[in-house]
Amino acid sequence: MGSYFADIIVDITHEKLDRTFQYKIPENLVENVSLGSQVFIPFGNGNRRILGYVTGISQTPRYPEEKMKEVESLNSDEDAVFSKMIALAGWMKKTYGSTMIQALKTAIPIRKKNSEKEERFVVLNMDEDKASDQLSYYEKKNQKARARVLAGLMKNPRMRYGDALKEFKTSAKVMRTLEEQGVLKVTSRTMYRNPIEGKMQDAPDVQMSKEQQQVFDQILSEWEHDDRTCLIKGVTGSGKTLIYMKLMEEILKAGRQVILLIPEIALTYQNIRRFYGRFKDQVTFQNSRMSRAERFDQMERARKGQVQILIGPRSALFTPFPNLGLIIIDEEHETTYKSESTPRYHARETAVERARLEGAHVVLGSATPSLESYYRCENGEYALFELNSRYREACMPKVYSVDMREELKQGNRSLLSRKLQKGIQKRLEAGEQTMLFLNRRGYAGFVSCRSCGHVMKCPHCDVSLTIHKNGKLVCHYCGYETAMVSRCPECGSPYIGGFRAGTQQIEQVVAKRFPGARITRMDLDTTRGKEGYQNILKAFAAKEYDILIGTQMIVKGHDFPNVTLMGVLSADLSLYASDYRAAERTYQLLVQAEGRSGRGKIPGEAVIQTYHPEHYSIQAAMNQDYETFYQEEISYRRVLGYPPVSNMMAVHGSCDREDTLNQAMEYIHRYLNRICGDHGFQIIGPAAENVSKINDMYRSVLYIRQESMGELVKIREYLERYVEINKGFDPIYLLYDLNS
Repeated sequence: MGSYFADIIVDITHEKLDRTFQYKIPENLVENVSLGSQVFIPFGNGNRRILGYVTGISQTPRYPEEKMKEVESLNSDEDAVFSKMIALAGWMKKTYGSTMIQALKTAIPIRKKNSEKEERFVVLNMDEDKASDQLSYYEKKNQKARARVLAGLMKNPRMRYGDALKEFKTSAKVMRTLEEQGVLKVTSRTMYRNPIEGKMQDAPDVQMSKEQQQVFDQILSEWEHDDRTCLIKGVTGSGKTLIYMKLMEEILKAGRQVILLIPEIALTYQNIRRFYGRFKDQVTFQNSRMSRAERFDQMERARKGQVQILIGPRSALFTPFPNLGLIIIDEEHETTYKSESTPRYHARETAVERARLEGAHVVLGSATPSLESYYRCENGEYALFELNSRYREACMPKVYSVDMREELKQGNRSLLSRKLQKGIQKRLEAGEQTMLFLNRRGYAGFVSCRSCGHVMKCPHCDVSLTIHKNGKLVCHYCGYETAMVSRCPECGSPYIGGFRAGTQQIEQVVAKRFPGARITRMDLDTTRGKEGYQNILKAFAAKEYDILIGTQMIVKGHDFPNVTLMGVLSADLSLYASDYRAAERTYQLLVQAEGRSGRGKIPGEAVIQTYHPEHYSIQAAMNQDYETFYQEEISYRRVLGYPPVSNMMAVHGSCDREDTLNQAMEYIHRYLNRICGDHGFQIIGPAAENVSKINDMYRSVLYIRQESMGELVKIREYLERYVEINKGFDPIYLLYDLNS
């Protein structure tokens, strides 16, 4: 048997995880050392014995074997949470393509030690008799400050350090002297912020319907037998959240913990309110609006057993619970579960792998499941459970489509169809609420010349500028700003202006048409503050507004019983994006939007404004007919070899020199052609990205299709080695993306 070598990180808690050290594994430990193992090693010139974490194992030494130090022993008291997370990081590195350091930074929460907050206490350190004697001594010697402190501590033996200084009117120097004399001791504890404290109210216990109870029982049965990943496909308003709660209770009874992933920061407020009302102090949350230290605090509270349920977006998946029992992914179809930075992991697949490592369960939920998840249910890899009716027999909304081409022919040039205008007026008169959804951000869209067709573009990014209310033209990629133009810079024509309405313009149109309506807007511009989402949602839930206008964040998962009308403006903007998932995204978006209406006792309606009412995704969305949409869409994917029927990997390249990038991507193409041969691979590209330049960096992409995921991963590993040994690729930044 040949020698084995371990790549070891020596301080997993340090901010700069930028280096591993290679050690030889002695023969007596070869069978016991694995990815994630904690080992003791001799380190540095003095060979001091320290703890390290194994991040990789190979049979290839990076320098002469005779000069290499050996692993001393395994750590018998190892932190099992760290070991499991390191193993998960190793899986992410192999599956998605990244360095181990990048994977570790993703999977393990790191914080600078000096950012920890500590609370200090002063504690009396002697019994009553000794304290009385010592007090008499201080008084006899006229040591008034010491006597004052001791007398106070005899009445209150434990106080916050700062409070003691103020109350006893003394100094830190006096405290140190008393500590040295053994009169008192100063203790400290690390303080962790609690973002929920004092903010939530109790929630009434709600009983499950027969349909919910049946799904709950079936999932428990699945856990006892096959224990596959479970997908709850429930129509909007069917009460998936109540099933989540009941499943959580089962896990908590067993002394285990739960992670609940949600796709949007905007959903945090309502979810926390529901779950805290049920589980009280066992729940906490995190989101990207928190500071890094605040997020770390929630991770530490979880690791130390102070909370049992953590709710949050994608990154919450890496919560270091010591005995994780369940991972729930709500709205599992959402694109936000896919990371946009290296490693480009998907939370769904990564959750399944973490559950496998820790013996936990995975439950997915959605009214509009991703094709990947539903395809796996068809193949028996996942278990499918369905909720086909709304909770408490609430009616599904009536859905109407309006062909905006016909509206224009009949003289209506407004952004609002006549059907939608009548619906809004009816709700205002009845004291009910309306939501208007626009898949667009900004005051108006791009600025274009109607004479020559010139479009105002960012000089640094290959994208059009967007006009905002303040008269500025703004690039939404790099933030570049310039003043609005009155004449075309190409031909001098005065016929230049903005097209495609944004949320601010919709707000103005609605306010003009309905002057008495109370209107609020929810988009990236109005929610920049730390509690921007929460404040808007809370006010709308309290019926302080009649109409809520917003972008995609308003149509996902919210539950407002008084909303009885949802208007979808420009429903098909997303239909013809250069993305093979465009129809799927459109269907999901429309069904989720419709589902915000009529969730209370009053029946709801939805009006979909579209230029393509005949498209199969819009027709299926109007009927909330997932099965018909799925069959149509999966047949299209089969014909063209797209995921989930096949697998596809994108190789994204970027460089500040266009010619260097093009040459590098062409070399990659030739290399792939050579190693892939005729083994079922299809190579597409390279070609410029849809946005071919951002922040002065040119961008190109190449795609590889292959039915087998394992073969794709193997090809990527070959490509990584090829790039590593060829210095010509040094100026090129490469990113690998599976099934995006």
